[in-house]
Amino acid sequence: MHLTELQVDGLVGPTHNYAGLSSGNVASTSHGGAVSHPRAAALQGLEKMAFVASLGIEQAVMPPQPRPDLDMLRCLGIEGTDEQVLQRAHATDPTLLAQVSSASAMWTANAATVTPSPDAEDHRVHMTPANLRCKFHRAIEPPQTQRTLNAIFPDPSRFAIHDPLPAADQFGDEGAANHTRLATPSGTVHFFVYGRTARDAGGPAPKRFPARQTLEASQAVARRHGVTSTLFAQQHPDVIDAGVFHNDVISVGTAGTLLIHERALVNQSAVLDALHEKLGDGFAALIVSNDALSVDEAIRTYLFNSQLLETPRGLELVAPKAVDASDAAQQVVDAWVAGPSPIVAAHTIDVRESMQNGGGPACLRLRVPLTQDELASVHPGVRWSASLHATLTRWVERWYPESLEPAALADPLLAVTCRDALASLTGELDLGAIYPFQR
Repeated sequence: MHLTELQVDGLVGPTHNYAGLSSGNVASTSHGGAVSHPRAAALQGLEKMAFVASLGIEQAVMPPQPRPDLDMLRCLGIEGTDEQVLQRAHATDPTLLAQVSSASAMWTANAATVTPSPDAEDHRVHMTPANLRCKFHRAIEPPQTQRTLNAIFPDPSRFAIHDPLPAADQFGDEGAANHTRLATPSGTVHFFVYGRTARDAGGPAPKRFPARQTLEASQAVARRHGVTSTLFAQQHPDVIDAGVFHNDVISVGTAGTLLIHERALVNQSAVLDALHEKLGDGFAALIVSNDALSVDEAIRTYLFNSQLLETPRGLELVAPKAVDASDAAQQVVDAWVAGPSPIVAAHTIDVRESMQNGGGPACLRLRVPLTQDELASVHPGVRWSASLHATLTRWVERWYPESLEPAALADPLLAVTCRDALASLTGELDLGAIYPFQR
């Protein structure tokens, strides 16, 4: 059955800021405290969506989450009017204020794990929002993610939007950043990569940074979605300790092609052999040696956090601009395009504001493979068009601050502006009352 992969990109929110909240994410921590540029960040994201759509790819947008999350501050004991809550949070716990103001939901690769209908026992598209329990600023996202996904994919006869897994250590789930669907004429494999096995305290595990995805979470998602063709592999602890906090920082795949660094996985040769056995000769693993591109340079350039897209011309790579400044990364890409490989073209795109906070082109999108009937049932207001691009550009230019210092998160006018902006956006997208403040 032919599937069309819809790219659902997160729209960068107006509180995009550099608080350095994500231990294990080198870019995030190294830019902590810097001045951010929310308007530029959102416009860069829109330009990426427009470029991907220009390649002949189906594109959609996911709206931001309400930030700052004043309800969460009140839940944590900070009371008063909105203005008082913000001022008291800033005075007593500015890190907490930064956490509830994070725009990290823009990285929709962490929004959910997706199983297309042909691979599921009940022949529906299944989505499990990630619980993101490893980091508090992300762990507050799942309830809104679930509401938004239900609004974008509203037909329960076609789409099953599940609850997140229990937010317990055993079931740490980071979504599609650790999942790849590979398919050839010989078969399909859902390739899950995990950082640790929660029930095996003595197993391989990183020493410096947390392993966010557990084997148990990946297995639970596969069971829930009714997926039978699976392969589970462990991310190498050494690359996690180097700053590879998700597998999509060290590997990317689509169809029958997997781009992967040689140090990405534990027992990598055996894992690739298992993929070859399941997928047949149509599977190609393009392995990048550490001599060609070090792990540190892979992290700095986010080469593997590129989008690998099936366009009408063949596989095309959309990489971050940082690749242009790296001789090693450029040589790897040039070799892929020159062949022999399925990649026919490579492009670089400026998502610098996202990159400096720890997310490249692939972080910004959730891949949703759909049949034509399922695609037609996606909420039309979020599907990409030149008109939507123009509308969203005007919306961003109206509502977003040009720059944002960490101290500005306590400004009550920013909170009011963000709420008004999202209310306006749901009207533009015809999504209805998806936010708690609208109910």
